[in-house]
Parts: sequence; C-alpha cells; structure tokens
Amino acid sequence: MAGSVLVSTLLISAAAEKFRHLTGPQIRDRFVGMELGDDVHWRDSYRRDGTLLSLSMGKERSGTWRIENNQLCIDLGKDSGGCYDVWLAGSDVEFRRDGLEGSIMEGRLRKPPSANQTAKGKHQ
Repeated sequence: MAGSVLVSTLLISAAAEKFRHLTGPQIRDRFVGMELGDDVHWRDSYRRDGTLLSLSMGKERSGTWRIENNQLCIDLGKDSGGCYDVWLAGSDVEFRRDGLEGSIMEGRLRKPPSANQTAKGKHQ
C-alpha cells in the first residue's frame, strides 16, 4: 500500500509543471490567436493584429494588447488594463506585477473553438 502511495505521489509530482516567467517573444508566441479565461466568468481573445476582445460576466468589450519590456500590456479603456509579467505552467497562466506578492489574475490559455466546430456541435 505504501508503495502505491509513493508511486502515485511521484507521478503527480512529475506531471505538475512549475510556473516559468515568459519573455516578450514567448508571450507573443503563446498568446497570438488564443483565448485566456477562467472557463466560467470571463475570456479574452488575443488577435494577431493586437485587438483584444473581452467577454466578462456577459459584457463584451474590445481593446488592444501589446508586448512592452517583456510584459503583456492590455488596454480595455478607462480604469481597465495595465502591464503584467506573464508566468506559464502548461496552459495555466498567471499575471503578476513587481512588488506585489502572488498573481493578479489567473486563467487557462487555449485555442478558441472555430466557427465550424461550434456549428457542428449545435447540430449533433
């Protein structure tokens, strides 16, 4: 029994990825054409042209995103946005700021469903 617990613990530890700090080029490579969200309340779509489409609690907004000094900078209008250090572990993302402990925002990065897949899903 103790052996199976040890093996399970080792497998879980090996599967868990540590968060790593991304550079500007790494942020661009990971975020272009992707969605970041919490699977329930919000999601942000990062378009190739720098457009940011945000859906939060049923409210849609659009803005811009860019890379500056190895940070992801978001502008969704007055009082919404800023620049963040991006940390990644698998598809899990944390936005952090210097001088603040912990993450400011957490989400999961994924490819958005294509219109074709969405239409197929509705008819099945």
